[in-house]
Amino acid sequence: MGAHSRKCDWCGSGTPVVRDMEPLDSDYQYWCEECARALIIVGDPIETYRELDGEPIYGRLLDEYCTLKRFYSFATA
Repeated sequence: MGAHSRKCDWCGSGTPVVRDMEPLDSDYQYWCEECARALIIVGDPIETYRELDGEPIYGRLLDEYCTLKRFYSFATA
């Protein structure tokens, strides 16, 4: 199933913009922008991720909302 035909694994309705490449729970790999923003705000950002639309949406969210700077890695194909 392609990423564009998927829905956010958390809310079940949003279009995923990022995939967690090392999820703690395999049921929660794909995140829409709103749910990904919420993860960052509560201090549980995705550390190894792949942007799904080719635009750095999640990277911008990290820059904007992440106050604790950690190492993040953009997964390559």
